Amino acid sequence: MWRHHRSIDVHMKTATTILFPPSLHSSQYLSIKKKMATIIPISSNPKSILSSPAPPPQKSLRRLSHSSSSPIVSTGCGYLSSISSNSIIVAKCFSHLSSSSSSPSVSVADTMEWQEPVASAEVDDSYNDGGVSEEDLKPSIPVRAYFFSTSVDLRSLVDQYKSNFIPPTSRMTNYVVLRFGSTRPEAIGSGASISGSDCCYMVVFQYGSIVLFNVRDHEIDGYLKIVERHASGLLPEMRKDEYEVKEKPMLNTWMQGGLDYIMLQYLNIDGIRTIGSVLGQSIALDYYVRQVDGMVGEFTDINRGMEKTGTFTMKRKKLFQLVGKANSNLADVILKLGLFERSDIAWKDAKYAQIWEYLRDEFELTQRFATLDFKLKFVEHNIRFLQEILQNRKSDFLEWVIIILIVAEILISVYDMAHKSVASL
Repeated sequence: MWRHHRSIDVHMKTATTILFPPSLHSSQYLSIKKKMATIIPISSNPKSILSSPAPPPQKSLRRLSHSSSSPIVSTGCGYLSSISSNSIIVAKCFSHLSSSSSSPSVSVADTMEWQEPVASAEVDDSYNDGGVSEEDLKPSIPVRAYFFSTSVDLRSLVDQYKSNFIPPTSRMTNYVVLRFGSTRPEAIGSGASISGSDCCYMVVFQYGSIVLFNVRDHEIDGYLKIVERHASGLLPEMRKDEYEVKEKPMLNTWMQGGLDYIMLQYLNIDGIRTIGSVLGQSIALDYYVRQVDGMVGEFTDINRGMEKTGTFTMKRKKLFQLVGKANSNLADVILKLGLFERSDIAWKDAKYAQIWEYLRDEFELTQRFATLDFKLKFVEHNIRFLQEILQNRKSDFLEWVIIILIVAEILISVYDMAHKSVASL
């Protein structure tokens, strides 16, 4: 047995000498040698090779003569690697060398038979967790959400880009989908793939959100300007969020979530509508949360000032403006965003309902709205408190006016009585 292992070591050393010339850098040598340690499984049982079925027909054969002054008896199979300047090629090898102990050398007939080379990825695939081939891995689809206005005229936008408009498949009328790039009908089929294609999509919502699918970085500004021409209530600062969609046709389940991405078997128009609706709500909700945060900060400063001075100097007009802002933000979140309205596509198909529910949990829409509602209640409580103070101030002022009038009336009465008494004398 130990002799057999020594024979294997001899083969390994010989392969190392051939595959790693002295000119190879030491760090490259160590890196490649580690890879070969995982690639070269050599059978410990020589007879298992002889009993195995014959290998498939070979497309090309190379014969390598071997001669040595020392007798070698070895049978084995394994993988050997050849290295070029740009890549590593792995060749499946079957070898059978034999000689008798009396023979001083191995004859020319003792040869190695080589099957056709295969790419290293073919070997590495067997060690993959999911056994995914290169064909199963597609480029990820970038998804970017923007919010830079409070309203978009969808009708004028569709009129200008009728050729790019995709008719809706549901009753939802607060958004439109525009397709740019490829105009082939198969590009929007139920199982169509947009990974790596020049076809991109833009989902525009009436409340101001824009979600871009498969748009390159240098083209984003051009698509945003398209919407800007039909937008009103432009914001001083644009909100932005990024996400990814990965297509994997051989995925065991319909969808699978990950860190800042979602993996689907394929992405079609219904998937774009579903994903876009959640991302559009999320980026808009972020804007309204920041608006409410600003009001909370303003009331916090007022309360701190009251803590130091015992009074506040806010005017009634300013307070009413804050009341209107808080109420309009809550109305926009509930009515415009439709935060509690389930997507029609999700109602019709359980697959898209799964995407819709997963993304809502991923972006924590329900929790964020609960936080927004709590902050609005805090603002409402402060508004009510300040209104009572202003009302008390007004009541105090009126009371003082009444007191002054009564005093004036008393003085006038006293003066009149004194004047009459003097006149009677």
